[in-house]
Amino acid sequence: MENFKQLSPLALAFMGDAIHTAFVREKVLAGTVNTINNYHNLAKKFCNAQKQKETLEAISDTLTEEEQNIVRRARNTHSKHSAKNFDEETYKKATAFEALIGYLYLSDQNERMLQILTLSVSEN
Repeated sequence: MENFKQLSPLALAFMGDAIHTAFVREKVLAGTVNTINNYHNLAKKFCNAQKQKETLEAISDTLTEEEQNIVRRARNTHSKHSAKNFDEETYKKATAFEALIGYLYLSDQNERMLQILTLSVSEN
């Protein structure tokens, strides 16, 4: 996508959410054969604002200046939406995580994106 740098942080988060969810679902499906309900419950462990916030905090010291700018812009963007089950800080950091994933995906930084996505599905 040529104009990805013109996208808002929330548009990047929109894309990042889809990429993260697909990555998590693929990992869940690669595990033990299960029922659809069990797949969903397994995916929920990783596809939530708290886990995304924790992943972002774990990698914050390793972010490049460009990545830090994306995260900062996304975290500071005002959204009309709020998290149903999480506080505002958690929601903002989760949005920043999703924006980072969206940015890395759209800028073809796949190796870095996969590195972060892999951390997001760790049990730690």
